[in-house]
Amino acid sequence: MKVIFMGTPDFAVSTLEALYKAGHEISLVVTQPDRPKGRHGEAQKSDVRIAAESHSIPVITPLKIRNDEEAKKLLKDLTPDVIVVTAFGQILPQDILDIPKYGCVNVHASLLPKYRGAAPIQWAVLNGDRETGVTTMQMDAGLDTGDILLTRKIALDPKETGGSLFDKLAVLGGELIVETLDKIADGSITRTPQDHDAATKVGMFTKSFGLIDWSGPAATIERKIRGLNPWPSAYTFLSGKQLKLWDGDVVSKEYFDAGAFEEAAVLTSDRTPENSDKSMEGRLFTDHKKNLIAVCGEDFLKINELQLEGKKRMTAADFLKGYRF
Repeated sequence: MKVIFMGTPDFAVSTLEALYKAGHEISLVVTQPDRPKGRHGEAQKSDVRIAAESHSIPVITPLKIRNDEEAKKLLKDLTPDVIVVTAFGQILPQDILDIPKYGCVNVHASLLPKYRGAAPIQWAVLNGDRETGVTTMQMDAGLDTGDILLTRKIALDPKETGGSLFDKLAVLGGELIVETLDKIADGSITRTPQDHDAATKVGMFTKSFGLIDWSGPAATIERKIRGLNPWPSAYTFLSGKQLKLWDGDVVSKEYFDAGAFEEAAVLTSDRTPENSDKSMEGRLFTDHKKNLIAVCGEDFLKINELQLEGKKRMTAADFLKGYRF
């Protein structure tokens, strides 16, 4: 097929590469403009642009494609069979959706109608889902509201992180779009309208979302640690310094009572020093050898891997070798 591809982050690269390897004619890639990144704020190309240029595929970077008449004319002049969209970052207007012979097909990282919108991968981990997947969808003017074409499911590992699931679904999305275009081409594709009443809408995260509320259940906190790994990360504060948590396990009161633990500090919600609050939630206990246990609203969290502000990521045992409470 003659394809125009729209995408921006590294998740979309797998889809682009799969289309390229399958032999589709990718006549154009549309991605977001270069953005300032890093400590020095230098403009950097999107991951999709880098991948496209490595295959000598033409690239355009419209700021807002819905208002860019020159870009729209180019899309029409190329007469694509289909426009494939993966994490492009802009909502397409109807006049663009109507350009391709077979319309616009989106690769979405959830089992629609669940998790419409941004960050569907992290939310699957945060909510403790046992399975998730990818969906190819016939796009309409709404936000992830179009008809479902194909889905592919995957089971979540008990220690699944947002990062590990991201990698798995990116590959799965590439495989599914190739299968979808094959079925569109031979006329065997079936469109299934979404159950809009069952839809779940989710939004992007801000850094502050990672702040841990120790009054919550340990299971919820443990999922937050995994779901927000690697970004924006789950964090708390220890003696006025930010403490990122990278791995933990839920443990019971029986586990806690059986250990030789003593109170060492209080984990707080900001940089204020530890106070004399009598509540147990957020209190940190240790055996001074290899174990750190935080008190939660329900059960306890055993902290396995952490990163104190200004320090490298390390195990609890290595942390205890050098930290003095």
